[in-house]
Amino acid sequence: MGLRIKVFGLPLRTPIVSILGHVDHGKTTLLDRIRGTRVVQREAGGITQHIGATEIPIDTILEISKGISRARISIPGLLFIDTPGHHAFTNLRRRGSSLADLAVLIVDINEGFKPQTHEAVSILKTFRTPFVVAANKIDRIPGWESSRTFSFIESYSRQEDQVRFRFDEKLYRLIGEFYDLGFSAERFDRIKDFQRTLAIVPISALTGEGIAELLAVLVGLAQRFMEDSLKLHVSGRARGTILEIKEERGLGLTMDAILYDGTLKTGDRIVIGGVDEPVVTHVKGIFKPRELMEMRIESRFRKVDEVTAAAGIKIVASGIEKVLAGSEFQSVESDEDIREFLREMKKEYESIRIETDEEGIVVRADTLGSLEAIINELKENDIPIRRAEVGNITRRDVIEAGTVRDPLLKVILGFNVRPLPGVEEEARNYDVRLFLGDVIYTLIDDFQEWVEEERRKMEKSRAEEMIRPGKIQLLPDFIFRRSKPAIVGVRVLAGELRNGVNLIRSDGVSAGQVKGIQDRGNNIPSAKAGMEVAVSIDGILVGRHVKDDEVLYVDIPERHARILEAELKDTLSPDEVEVLEEFLNIKRKNNPFWGK
Repeated sequence: MGLRIKVFGLPLRTPIVSILGHVDHGKTTLLDRIRGTRVVQREAGGITQHIGATEIPIDTILEISKGISRARISIPGLLFIDTPGHHAFTNLRRRGSSLADLAVLIVDINEGFKPQTHEAVSILKTFRTPFVVAANKIDRIPGWESSRTFSFIESYSRQEDQVRFRFDEKLYRLIGEFYDLGFSAERFDRIKDFQRTLAIVPISALTGEGIAELLAVLVGLAQRFMEDSLKLHVSGRARGTILEIKEERGLGLTMDAILYDGTLKTGDRIVIGGVDEPVVTHVKGIFKPRELMEMRIESRFRKVDEVTAAAGIKIVASGIEKVLAGSEFQSVESDEDIREFLREMKKEYESIRIETDEEGIVVRADTLGSLEAIINELKENDIPIRRAEVGNITRRDVIEAGTVRDPLLKVILGFNVRPLPGVEEEARNYDVRLFLGDVIYTLIDDFQEWVEEERRKMEKSRAEEMIRPGKIQLLPDFIFRRSKPAIVGVRVLAGELRNGVNLIRSDGVSAGQVKGIQDRGNNIPSAKAGMEVAVSIDGILVGRHVKDDEVLYVDIPERHARILEAELKDTLSPDEVEVLEEFLNIKRKNNPFWGK
């Protein structure tokens, strides 16, 4: 990043900028445009699934944003973090606060606020993180003519009046949505006081329009943040967050990390959060991606002897097999430093402790950040969790899921993990359903869709077992036999008539039992509304117990009536609902609490 400027004797570190926004609103595409890569096309489903980091040097920012004066800039550049959803933003911590100094909230100017947009704003307010709004996809405004420029102002001035009117309408609607959330927001070039007014920068991540102004606003905010706070001054021991543990050819097992404070050197002793207990090791090597390269796709890291925050780095060290992705690390000099780190970690993990339910699904993910992102999504959808851990799916997970009583929760959700040998066969034996995927939202959606489909099947099966409402009328011209059993022609007025059901009159008096149903001489198990059939009814004498044109109702057992009314009413057709109400009124004339 070049020479680091010092203020008050401390070198300035690179501000960390997190990119947040609703799915598909253009977070990764924006970074692709700035750094000239195509990371978004490599992501599963086009949705970011792992946290990535990219250093943008100040010289690159100045080149894109030609209006910034170099003499006024002290920061070395910006370190952008692209996150898999907003929960990862809260999971990337440093001593109890968000890892990000600033944030960019991306909103599709055509779609406006979405559920995750509201969630992102809530998180930013909670952490009091300064942010700027990137109103993306201006190129999709009807009639918009994109220009080969990074400047929004230049591109906007070239649009026809009608197009500018459409744009202004969408922008004012967005400003209104922020106003409803308690923010005074305005287009960036109309703002006099950026401390009091939220800046909205219209952009197209696809064409690059507005990128110049967005970077200029970010640098201005970062510079002010640096002047008002010591948070951008490098101080103390090296501290960072582990993003991912992975095998690298020629290097062995390595750790991708964000160094957010201090200076890390080769040979430093570090302590890191582990699966069972903290890992203490020495740094064998430090590697940095090339400038403007995204850590997740970089193949040519350069070796350095030391690195100063903030930076995305790859660390080579021994004994890191049980390091937990998503945990913190710091350099230490003494055993007391290690004990202090343990105390800090204990407090931190208690604040993010995963509370589990007795009845719930089992969750497995490849990193702590992914795990917490999934857990938060599940909790927001009121899906109980029995156990949640990092790592591949084991037979123990199947046994755990198999003990759950609710068949809709006998489930294992696996994100970016695989079942170990024998697990899938074991899952079939325990009737446990496995859901595997590499897109968090799709994985959870697939599970919820399965639950809904299974619930529909269960309700349908249960409803089929119930004696359903039915209403029939005897046809006076078709009395074939009056008793022992009576054989009569009937019209099914509503609902369903099944073989074997009991019947009642409209005054609640019993009217025999159906012993058989025939349609054109063929025996059938049931008759639906609108059908005219011959019915054999035992236990009545037509003319004495029932009239020749009597209207009769299916006598629904009290337990069935209670379930149909309280739980399965939405499975009934409109005419069945109407008949059920009539039937209940008949029964409750003598007993108001019948069927309740």
